[in-house]
Amino acid sequence: MKPINILIVGAGAIGGFYGALLAKAGATVSVVCRSEFNLIEQSGYSIESRDLGDWRFKPQHVLRHSEDYPEQADYVVLCTKAIDVSENLELIRPAVSNNTAIVFIQNGVETEQAFIDAFPDNEIISGLAFICCNRTGPGQIAHLAYGRLTLGSLTNTISPKAEQLGAFFNAAGIECRITDDIIGARWQKCIWNAPFNPLSVLSGGLATQDILNSQEPLVRGIMQEIAAIASACGHPLPEDIIERNIANTHTMPPYKTSMLLDYEQSRPMETEAILGNAVHAARRDGINCPHLETLYALMKLRELQLAQDPNTD
Repeated sequence: MKPINILIVGAGAIGGFYGALLAKAGATVSVVCRSEFNLIEQSGYSIESRDLGDWRFKPQHVLRHSEDYPEQADYVVLCTKAIDVSENLELIRPAVSNNTAIVFIQNGVETEQAFIDAFPDNEIISGLAFICCNRTGPGQIAHLAYGRLTLGSLTNTISPKAEQLGAFFNAAGIECRITDDIIGARWQKCIWNAPFNPLSVLSGGLATQDILNSQEPLVRGIMQEIAAIASACGHPLPEDIIERNIANTHTMPPYKTSMLLDYEQSRPMETEAILGNAVHAARRDGINCPHLETLYALMKLRELQLAQDPNTD
């Protein structure tokens, strides 16, 4: 494969792990890393994976800001949390040139238009990570389970740029599927995220299996509402999507969701991207979603609690 230059912006657990895989497959990978800049510049990342083994990833360039990138990027991969879309777009803008494909690997639904508006002349590839992966310490990433990626161009075609990036991931040992309906795929992922991310916070920190084992009817109700909203938005989901997600969660190792980790560290949570956007879509299209409306309201109260007392657990 032709060597490619890739810049990862937001090189935490997800960005660091996938960046390490791309480098393993032969890409030239650099990272924008502000919070652990000195450590990553000196030592790189330590990856521990029960499926892929353990290795170290030393980026080509470790940068504080994307404007410091000295190469021309074939891909700029945004792996930040989907909290403030406009801020995220400004993080990557200085590294985007005419031939750069912009990839965002983030949670949430109905976030695409902001990228299209900001970069009308660049190919934009939406990415979804189905993975249990956590940062366990400075420069340390634990890959616990899964890892599959789904990528798709917002042109709703199987684009050569998306296929090329997918080939690098597959070469590194992670399944990467290319789809011509990435919006539908986003709604499919929201089936899992919508119940388990907020419930892990609202339950006081329960793991996903505990939530499912004690409140499966509630989980199913939330999933059914997401499926109804997706269908109203023109993206009907597979009939077995809920059963598959329930079965997969039963076999998943004990896992703290990303939203729970953010809450425990008093960091902003992806409430709007995962819940708010789904609720707004339901209101727009006249879909009744009482479970999601309640979850969304409770999460906004939890965010208010954090804002008033950031030291509260």
